[in-house]
Amino acid sequence: MLSLFSKKQSQKIEYPLTTDIHSHLLPGIDDGVKTLEESIAVISQLAELGYRKLITTPHISSDRFPNTPDIILSKLAEVRTALEERNILVKVEAAAEYYLNEALMERLYQNEPLLTFGKNYLLFETNFMVEPFALKDFIFKASSAGYQLVFAHPERYAYMTVEKAADIRDRGVLLQVNLPSLLGYYSKSIQQLAYKMIDKRLVDFLGSDCHNANYAALAKEAHLNKYFVKAMNLPLHNHNI
Repeated sequence: MLSLFSKKQSQKIEYPLTTDIHSHLLPGIDDGVKTLEESIAVISQLAELGYRKLITTPHISSDRFPNTPDIILSKLAEVRTALEERNILVKVEAAAEYYLNEALMERLYQNEPLLTFGKNYLLFETNFMVEPFALKDFIFKASSAGYQLVFAHPERYAYMTVEKAADIRDRGVLLQVNLPSLLGYYSKSIQQLAYKMIDKRLVDFLGSDCHNANYAALAKEAHLNKYFVKAMNLPLHNHNI
């Protein structure tokens, strides 16, 4: 049986998740870290946990966080320079977490290049309460445009069920569960949905959704959770990017 840590060895993690695909580690451009020094400190925490590649994904939302590829890539360059100067050996890349709204649909219609990672993976989120009317249309149009969609933290949406998650996945969308969800950080119901998704093998990625040092600590705790072990036995795409 897979064991996450050896007996009486300070709960040492033997099977770390070495690549994270969802975080907010570029300073001052969304609700994540605020300063360059905070960014470096949090990245250092994640590196100590065993991460070797961090694909950070700032929010892009036309109303709240009107980021652009230029803004994101410029901040990425600052962080990379600071890491190199401090000899912190972790690879940092950047994509984005796109909010599904009319502005994103318009970007698709205009064939505007979107920030992706790995095999043209496009991370997106929706509003938390009500399923967007355009969700299925977005899935069809983005997939037809050549993007491999990754649905950020489906377990957190009030409208989500295991059956709906399975239907979305059957439409070709990969599903990414947040590590804090495994701990009940958001709510017990969100934790239970995350567990059910893992039990049903409906999880393709794990992501830290790391915004600050507290989230990094949650990631460490989540690595010791029994459902993290179950998830690590799934064919997660984290291992292939």
